Amino acid sequence: MEPPKFVDEIQKKMAELLENSPAKDIERNAKAAFASMLGKLDLVTREEFDVQREVLARAREQLVRLEARIAELEAALAAKSGTNEK
Repeated sequence: MEPPKFVDEIQKKMAELLENSPAKDIERNAKAAFASMLGKLDLVTREEFDVQREVLARAREQLVRLEARIAELEAALAAKSGTNEK
């Protein structure tokens, strides 16, 4: 046998042995368990996450505007109440 073919044969035999080894079974079982655990998680895609982040940012901006408006109205009401009491 030529050296390259000999090396190829050894590689093929090693791959076959590893495919049928208990270590490969453990790897397959671990991958399956991990995939199962990930499947049970309530995950969102990056796109969904980005959309929700934008929605939240707009909601925060609106909240700041509304809080400022409430403060203005309360100040106006307090000023009006103060002038009516005199």
